[in-house]
Amino acid sequence: MSEDFYDVLGVSRDASEEEIQEAYREKARQYHPDVSDDPDAEEKFKQAKKAKEVLTDDEKRQAYDRMGHERFEQAEKRGGFDDRGGRGGAGGRRAGGDPFGGGGFGSVEDIFDQFFGGGGGGRRRDRPRQGQDLKTRLSIDLEEAYDGVEKQFTVTRPESCPDCDGEGHPPDADSRTCPECEGRGQVTRVQRTPMGRVQQTTTCSRCEGEGTLYEETCSTCGGDGVVRNEATLSVDVPAGIRDGQTLRMEREGAPGENGGPNGDLLIEVEIEDHDDFARDGDDLRYTAPITFPQAALGDTIEIPTFDGAVEFDVPAGTQSGETFRLESKGMPRLRRRGQGDLLVTVQVYTPESLNEDQREALEDFAEASGEEIDVEQGFFDRLKRSL
Repeated sequence: MSEDFYDVLGVSRDASEEEIQEAYREKARQYHPDVSDDPDAEEKFKQAKKAKEVLTDDEKRQAYDRMGHERFEQAEKRGGFDDRGGRGGAGGRRAGGDPFGGGGFGSVEDIFDQFFGGGGGGRRRDRPRQGQDLKTRLSIDLEEAYDGVEKQFTVTRPESCPDCDGEGHPPDADSRTCPECEGRGQVTRVQRTPMGRVQQTTTCSRCEGEGTLYEETCSTCGGDGVVRNEATLSVDVPAGIRDGQTLRMEREGAPGENGGPNGDLLIEVEIEDHDDFARDGDDLRYTAPITFPQAALGDTIEIPTFDGAVEFDVPAGTQSGETFRLESKGMPRLRRRGQGDLLVTVQVYTPESLNEDQREALEDFAEASGEEIDVEQGFFDRLKRSL
């Protein structure tokens, strides 16, 4: 296969997993050997299948993007790649703690399947596999993050096709044995490695491990076994959650295979900006406008909080921009006791216009302070006097 995997599926290099899956389903409907008249349909179907397998596997996709198409293909032929994009062990990707030097096997049965053609524990395609985790985003406001909230949302997700029960073909469809794997659901290849000749068994790409080809494809799901439906769900958002944190809803993800459980749904929480408060970790920040007399003489003002207004004593002689701390008036600490603080910054504002009494009072104050301010003198007059 020489064509770039992104080009095979017709997607951009930053395509999401959902976009890749959708592009693959379109190609499968177009080039499946059992439904297409294209003489090259089988090869095109295999290309699309391979592209989907690589680009929906996070580790493989990272290695593919890093190495490029040609080097990636060569690395796979040599026996796989490690997490740096170099040559891996005989079984492919490395996995931490693997005593066999990075083959990435999960069990002894996997080792038999990979090296000895599945003799250790039967055909792997029959084993239940958990479905993929799905991701979505949920937007809440700051007050909901403060109190905690039960939030409803709608997500579009894959589900087992109700018409074919996830099989991809009508229940009464005619079938025949797959000629590629002769009904075994797996194909075996021999590779030369530094360890010698190694027999490697993989799932048959023609029948996708079923061992059987069906003459009809389910019209509802296009043979994929899954359909995309909207689901309305409800999630409990805990008090104190921060922007960007993720909630997990178990078994609300993609359907499993061969009777395996569904994957999980991961919900990334986005917190909207608030008109009055800015969040700083578990603390909140608030700017309180006060007048010059309040700053100079001191005063008691009201400060809003999510639990209602509280009184705050502004000390005499407070400077504009000075910050005060109101303890335990901030955000709840997620899964811990207590709350952050509310940081109040006072801002002395200047009135845009003055009445006669206010002007006279300020002139008297300026005179008492020893300041010479000619309020009647215009800007150009002051400029001339300064020259």
